[in-house]
Amino acid sequence: MCRNIKLLFNFEPPATEAEIRASALQYVRKVSGMRQPAAANQAAFDRAVEEITAITTRLLLEELDTRAAPRDREVEAQRARERGRQRDAAILARAADNG
Repeated sequence: MCRNIKLLFNFEPPATEAEIRASALQYVRKVSGMRQPAAANQAAFDRAVEEITAITTRLLLEELDTRAAPRDREVEAQRARERGRQRDAAILARAADNG
């Protein structure tokens, strides 16, 4: 589940509200242990997602500062795909060694 929380700081263009909200949702799912809360917990779950979205938006777009050049989304996506291929290859290699 945590792999779905993406790096959002220092991109050009900046992270979108949808990207920030998706990361907040993944965070709340992880810490609560719930993919979809029961009706009794839905309001608290939704409130947590909204509050974390607001905090993260403020942090990323208003408060953090860096001297580093902005990241390129396509370069970062390619790096993520390569890490995934390496992870899959390692899993297959372990399975072949054990099989």
